[in-house]
Amino acid sequence: MTNCRYERILSIIVFSLFFSWLLAFPFQGQVLYALAHQYGIDPSALVFQSTAAHFLGLCACGFFIRTLKTAKRLMVSSTVFCMAGSLLFYFPPSIIWNASLVAMSFIVGTCVAAWGFFLKSFTPSNERIKTAADALIYSNALMILINMLAVNLSPGAGLALSILMLALAMFFAVKLPGEVPKTIQTAPTSATKPESLAKPMLFLCLFIMIITINSGLMYQVINPAFMHHQWLVSWYWAVPYIAALFIMKNLPSKLSRSYILYVAIAMIGFSFISFMVTDRSAISYLLVNTLMMGAFGVYDLFWWSILGEMMDFDDNPSRILGIGLSANVLGVLLGGVVGDAVNAAGTQNNNSSLLALAVVFIILILLPLLHKRLSMLLTNHAFLTVFSGMSSTLQKEAVESFTLIGNLSQRESEIAALLLKGRTYKMIAAELFLSENTIKTHIKNIYAKLNVQSKAELVSLLVKRENAFKI
Repeated sequence: MTNCRYERILSIIVFSLFFSWLLAFPFQGQVLYALAHQYGIDPSALVFQSTAAHFLGLCACGFFIRTLKTAKRLMVSSTVFCMAGSLLFYFPPSIIWNASLVAMSFIVGTCVAAWGFFLKSFTPSNERIKTAADALIYSNALMILINMLAVNLSPGAGLALSILMLALAMFFAVKLPGEVPKTIQTAPTSATKPESLAKPMLFLCLFIMIITINSGLMYQVINPAFMHHQWLVSWYWAVPYIAALFIMKNLPSKLSRSYILYVAIAMIGFSFISFMVTDRSAISYLLVNTLMMGAFGVYDLFWWSILGEMMDFDDNPSRILGIGLSANVLGVLLGGVVGDAVNAAGTQNNNSSLLALAVVFIILILLPLLHKRLSMLLTNHAFLTVFSGMSSTLQKEAVESFTLIGNLSQRESEIAALLLKGRTYKMIAAELFLSENTIKTHIKNIYAKLNVQSKAELVSLLVKRENAFKI
């Protein structure tokens, strides 16, 4: 796929505007909390209902949004619907609040998943990590502006700015293309069978859900503990998150990001330990929030970019993005439930921190297994890269070593190199002007000569060669 800069930027703008409204209002946003406090009502039920509806919307999108054209229609109509629903919150609380919040949260869930069509269609696979980073950075920056108005000026002012974001999203969504322009060459979807994608996807969703439990704990336990620093919390909350995204986006391509995932795990652990042993001063908040949100920035970009590349293995990218992000929301839901239970017990500091550290321990166990599962599928992903992270000289040496130990032919060496770069069978066939069946035969012979059974074992063999070259 060649990069189509205009459509790519346009899709980022639409997503950022729409997502900023979601983060600031229905999805546990400060606008919703401020409105509830203004009328003296408990926001817990509203927050749970909206989060659950958002989860359902993410899961449901893939069943009825199956083309770029219907994805565009959904995004345009949804902005109008959500603007109308948001206006209802200028009236006193009633059952209409609940109904509107549930309906809006469901429909915006489908929109977030449907954005997968634009991410896949207008951003090359190896650039999706940057597009995801840009969309998350801009949406969170806009969310900070809305939060500051809602918390420091009035809930109504914050709500008004969030509705303005929806209006702008609608304006730009109308300009989104309803089909992929002929000037954009789309790479064929991999011929990989669905069951080969199912296991890595299931493992990824489990990982996302478990680590995001800490997000739910943060919403229900940590954030309320520092709400007396109203001005500071209103703007600093997402700053470390944005900073982490910016740093990760601009890291040198040769730098292994997989090690940073372990650093982020440590940051989460230290954040909860700090919450347990420090006071509730502004300095403590800066320490706890910086560690926590910086780690969440790393992990959010990790799974957003993984899901972005997984789209190449499915004709319906909204299904991939929706299911993956629904695991995120489910983790928030579970963490919120646990956080409420911890609050009810009256020992928030120790119980929540011990639970979070248990989650961190589980993540440490799961991460190597997840890395192995995903490496089988996405050899050239920024977080998983082995071969593509090597210099061209070392790539050549590694393949030559395969050629020697396996007595590979020149054609088999070419195919092995392309396979290690993450090319699918169809891509290799197109690049070498051979049939896909011929490529499969060559790869079968390569596996036999190198005494491996799968691409995963081939990558494992490469890692051993990589260590031999002291990379």
